[in-house]
Amino acid sequence: MRKGEITKVSGPLVVARGMTGSKMYDVVRVSDERLVGEIIGLSGDSASIQVYEDTSGIGPGDPIFMTDQPLFVELGPGLIESIFDGIQRPLDIIREKTGDNISRGIEVPALERDKKWHFLPIIKKSDEVGPGDIIGEVRETVLVLHKIMIPPGVHGKIKSLKEGEYLITDKIGELETDNGTVDITMLQRWPVRQPRPYKERLAPTVLLTTGQRVVDTFFPIAKGGTACCPGPFGSGKTVIQHQLAKWADAEIIVYIGCGERGNEMTDVLMEFPELKDPRSGEPLMRRTVLIANTSNMPVAAREASVYTGITIAEYFRDMGYSVAVMADSTSRWAEAMREISGRLEEMPGEEGYPAYLSSKISSFYERAGRIKAMGRPEREGALSVIGAVSPPGGDLSDPVVQATLRVVKVFWGLEDRLAYQRHFPAISWLNSYSLYKDEVSEDMNRQTAKDYVELSKEAMRLLEQESELQEIVRLIGVDALSPEDRLILEGARSIREDFLHQNAFHEIDTYSSLAKQYKMIAICLRYYERAREALDRGVDFSIIIQMPVRERISRMRYLPENEINKIDEISKELDDAFSKLIHELKVKEEKAIPAEVKEGK
Repeated sequence: MRKGEITKVSGPLVVARGMTGSKMYDVVRVSDERLVGEIIGLSGDSASIQVYEDTSGIGPGDPIFMTDQPLFVELGPGLIESIFDGIQRPLDIIREKTGDNISRGIEVPALERDKKWHFLPIIKKSDEVGPGDIIGEVRETVLVLHKIMIPPGVHGKIKSLKEGEYLITDKIGELETDNGTVDITMLQRWPVRQPRPYKERLAPTVLLTTGQRVVDTFFPIAKGGTACCPGPFGSGKTVIQHQLAKWADAEIIVYIGCGERGNEMTDVLMEFPELKDPRSGEPLMRRTVLIANTSNMPVAAREASVYTGITIAEYFRDMGYSVAVMADSTSRWAEAMREISGRLEEMPGEEGYPAYLSSKISSFYERAGRIKAMGRPEREGALSVIGAVSPPGGDLSDPVVQATLRVVKVFWGLEDRLAYQRHFPAISWLNSYSLYKDEVSEDMNRQTAKDYVELSKEAMRLLEQESELQEIVRLIGVDALSPEDRLILEGARSIREDFLHQNAFHEIDTYSSLAKQYKMIAICLRYYERAREALDRGVDFSIIIQMPVRERISRMRYLPENEINKIDEISKELDDAFSKLIHELKVKEEKAIPAEVKEGK
């Protein structure tokens, strides 16, 4: 193995000489402790290396061992339900070997080498195969059927392929290629910085339902879409990420804890095995991969963690699955880039971030998409990316936020003002937007009713009118408003409190199906329409806002999914109550007419 020699150590950055023949992003082993590092700069025979482990005790003169390979991930059965660090080391296996703390330089295979999987071929001997062709299946969990594919760049004819119990490194068959016979195994390796190829990119026209009312109804994301949720400390970014990971309509979830607090990652690890998938009733962990690179782990590994996560997600996308990646948070990733860039003595850009910040963020989000996968049988896959951004002080002019907004098409802006009012999720309905709304509107209407999108637009108009009236209220008080304007405030309040507000920790309210969301928004708007009609007929405003049916409307979000038809009963009760009010008013008016007028005298 070729060797270099360390000349300088600066935190996670190591400079070495004697590196002639090395390439950018090659993995190296640093010192006799064999710490994992990656080359991020070359000059002459010197190389700058970012080390993914603590460099304490490393000094000039220590050796560098070259591998002449890029940083790659292992892909195969065993990914689901696993917990990896930023460079795909399995944390549960490391804990068994070394205890609660990761020993430096430890080398453990990412995927288990001693577990056997039952491989079932779906093609036969002598079949011609090419990149992406599915040759067999492995039942990985109750929820995930792992499809074994021919790696990109490989063509040939199946020489042999047998059903049986195999380790992932065992030969399951042979492939006759132009360069001779090649062994087929269930294990693939792929460089993390290189996007996996696909046949064709498709338009994002399919809705990714999340079970979160403010998201699905007002600011939807498409399958294969990109979204970000920036917000200040305490506004609920991590809880929203957890909610989306739990309930999003994706078959595979890859959750990347990038530089976040360790206790938050622990919450995920504790919660997911307990939570049930609303569609299958199985534990959510059975379709989840976790990448844990918490704030107390080496800073350099944060950058690798997002690439590790998205490469694993692309692998499942290529099988034809809908995959959702949660990155929490990309700000910590950008801060790691800034630290490494400073140690490399590069020219700083805005607020000290490297000049290539935007291109790095873009290259990450651009790996999302809905695609036609390579190979046979024909299949569609989708990779959706949702990133949390933690700007200092909630400042949305922060370079990381701005660079992200230039790439993503959905913006869920979190406000601390809403969080302090205990309104969760604290997504601002006035500042947020979704550029997918028109593209997924047909799918939204198809899944519910033809007027769902129109209802969401009507509700948003009401909320915008409320915002305008609030300015007047602040100046002269609510009593100065006309009954019509006060009714707008009441209608908007019903949408905010009865529909938008959602308790992530309530057993039922944590998730709302699209059908339930439609019925809820429809009844909120129905109340406003009937109230306006009654007001026009002369019913007193104070009577309208004190109707007993409003209590039932406010509690409809606690109805279980199998009882959402009760919302139709509430709607009928609402119509009956208003019809009764108008009838009573009419009777009262008739009684007040003098007898002479009635007789036409």
